[in-house]
Amino acid sequence: MDPFVVLVLSLSCLLLLSLWRQRSGRGKLPPGPTPLPILGNFLQIDIKDIRQSLTNFSKVYGPVFTLYMGRQPAVVLHGYEAVKEALIDHAEEFSARGYMAVTEKTSKGFGLIFSNGKRWKEIRRFSLMTLRNLGMGKRTIEDRVQEEAQCLVEELRKTNGLPCDPTFILSCAPCNVICSIIFQNRFDYKDQDFLKLMQKFNENTSIISSPWMQEKPSQPVEFSHENLAITVIDLFAAGTETTSITLRYGLLLLLKHPHVTAKVQEEIDHVIGRHRSPCMQDRSRMPYTDATLHEIQRYIDLTPTNLPHAVTCDIKFRNYLIPKGTTVLTSLSSVLHDSKEFPNPEVFDPSHFLDGNGNFKKSDYFMPFSTGKRICAGEGLARMELFLFLTTILQNYNLKSMVDPKDLDTTPVANGLATVPPYYQLCFIPL
Repeated sequence: MDPFVVLVLSLSCLLLLSLWRQRSGRGKLPPGPTPLPILGNFLQIDIKDIRQSLTNFSKVYGPVFTLYMGRQPAVVLHGYEAVKEALIDHAEEFSARGYMAVTEKTSKGFGLIFSNGKRWKEIRRFSLMTLRNLGMGKRTIEDRVQEEAQCLVEELRKTNGLPCDPTFILSCAPCNVICSIIFQNRFDYKDQDFLKLMQKFNENTSIISSPWMQEKPSQPVEFSHENLAITVIDLFAAGTETTSITLRYGLLLLLKHPHVTAKVQEEIDHVIGRHRSPCMQDRSRMPYTDATLHEIQRYIDLTPTNLPHAVTCDIKFRNYLIPKGTTVLTSLSSVLHDSKEFPNPEVFDPSHFLDGNGNFKKSDYFMPFSTGKRICAGEGLARMELFLFLTTILQNYNLKSMVDPKDLDTTPVANGLATVPPYYQLCFIPL
């Protein structure tokens, strides 16, 4: 028989076998596009704009559908109602962390972000208790953030109003806050140890190699040195990159919309003035600034598909049967960009969080930190940092764009697991 015919027949049999296995293994999983053998639905997803790909799928298959990431199915939840029903109404059943191959070598199932079951519950409880003991949620943490905000302002002053890329400085500030919590000490931005730490995070090369494998076997695994070390790494990774990206993207949006910046600075002058540092008590009297910060987080959509979840047991969800361990992707984009809750969601507009009287308006659709049992443990700290850092910067500087604001491109350069803003420069002009 011709070798080409043999090849075609073999591939056809492989395709049919793969489709049969995937179909038979689905049970009552939600519908979705037909996966290819081995590759699954990868070729049908635009990795440069996953948000739009999921939106397109939802228009065909509804708010709950299945995608195959290779040979493994992942149930996708699209829209506020589906996400809320899973992460809030069925919080326990959807509380597991889904598998991510890229984290296997670094986390090994340890830490705060990628652990599961009893280990996750114990380390989360321990972490929150320890952070509270170190001052999280108390005045002492606010003092640390205020101190770092002033150091940030002084570092910006060294640019002498010349064009600069704010990436490094804006990464140092939130990282230093975590340092002050974990190590009880902040670092100078030129400190070599601090620079090495920043480099490791920025390059994602910090792989834990534990020297404690002679560890006493009777010690609970939840509190092994390796688990605690990876938990600290998680705190740094989550507390540095997410906040610094939000700050960097926020300044870009304020450059793009100078009328918004002017209103925020007017509110700062009226409520805080120029002679004292901003504090968290000010936020309740600054509705426009609060709305702007919320709109920055809504608009940039930092983690479009959230970190993957998984179901802890077989669960019937909207007449579908999702087997235990199935990965679940929750589209936070579809919630943050819901046109019924946020008119013209693709437009940056702080009035999305203001009522008709100019008062701040809360929204259940505001989920940049996720929701449910896996909500970001550092949400309070992140919101404190964003408010204090941005208000302190705008209290001391005008932002000057290098090009006409209308020509600034705010399109992200990456829109996969995280949304990353494009490169830009600006000048910090002292007030």
